[in-house]
Amino acid sequence: MSEDEAATTGEALTHITTPSAWRVAMSAGSLVTASLLSEGFIHLSAPHQVAVPANALYGGRDDLLLLVIDPARLGSEVRWEPGVMGDADAMRFPHLYGPLPTAAVTSVVPYRPGPDGRFAAPLSLPSPSDTGARARRFERSLAERRAAIVVPVTGGVATLDPRVPASWEHNSLWIDDDIDAGTLVADADRVLADFDHRRAVLAQPPPVDLGWDAEEMRVMALDQSAATPQAPASAGRVTAVTQEVMGDLWRQSWRRDLPAIDEAAIEDLVRREAFADAHVRVVDLAVLGKAGVPVAGTQLRLDGATAAIEAVLTDPDHRGNGHATALVGNAIGRARAAGCDVIWLFARADEWPRHWYERLGFADLGPRWEVVRRAVT
Repeated sequence: MSEDEAATTGEALTHITTPSAWRVAMSAGSLVTASLLSEGFIHLSAPHQVAVPANALYGGRDDLLLLVIDPARLGSEVRWEPGVMGDADAMRFPHLYGPLPTAAVTSVVPYRPGPDGRFAAPLSLPSPSDTGARARRFERSLAERRAAIVVPVTGGVATLDPRVPASWEHNSLWIDDDIDAGTLVADADRVLADFDHRRAVLAQPPPVDLGWDAEEMRVMALDQSAATPQAPASAGRVTAVTQEVMGDLWRQSWRRDLPAIDEAAIEDLVRREAFADAHVRVVDLAVLGKAGVPVAGTQLRLDGATAAIEAVLTDPDHRGNGHATALVGNAIGRARAAGCDVIWLFARADEWPRHWYERLGFADLGPRWEVVRRAVT
């Protein structure tokens, strides 16, 4: 066994791809590359090697994705072979002799070059066995991948999308490091100057002197041994629907929960939902009432072997019938059928749904924070 093989035995492997190729793979269930058809294998790399093919083939490109792969989930043989065929002294790379199952991909990470256009070895890739890291990276990865603009800021990045200025979620700072209030405010004022809000998602507790509205969220992941929740007989039937159908439920919810919001902003929030589906597989689930109008709904987002359950909503007039349990159970069943071993969601730290999710089998993996300054004048 070579030094490269010994260094990565049992550890994650990687593959460079593009957003469009990955989205096609998510629909098909596996990734098939041109090299598989022409050479009989897919080029993989150990994490410390991947900058070599990146710089050789993709210099300067900022639209690439790095697939983090659990080699134990690959159904085909992996051989360590020279990257330069016929050169016995060439670095040996892992070659996958078959399609790459999407269920073997535990994380999908944007892979961008440095200011000089050169790629470096990626830092802190989520381990396939680290549920919390995979869940947290999912949110951040999707935010960056769907953004129209990604801007470096102190301790992280800002994601911007002028197409939907009313969406705080799409126009935010994402901060990994512990930074002071003055730096956070200055960066937010600089990069969000064209928006009437300031928002940041923080991995660390917010500065005590920030003065913005702060909310603690809890990352919760389903225990792999938990049974799929079973809804009571009173619950309605769950069906997959289009985002146009779900829009009715979303509009009602935003009008009810955000009384000061105007109709133009609501349409921004509805329109933004289509952006995620270009990068991950999105399934909108609903319980339909009379005339096919949704009375409850949720969204399932699948990205390889990791899935997120978003926005479990029930119309107030239809609560108490078990619709939410039916929706979550259906989403879990679909995610498990797709090969997902990490199924996660967010719950507000100080509200009752957190404890309801625990009863359904979700475990609390820790906090992350959102800070918002509303209506900048």
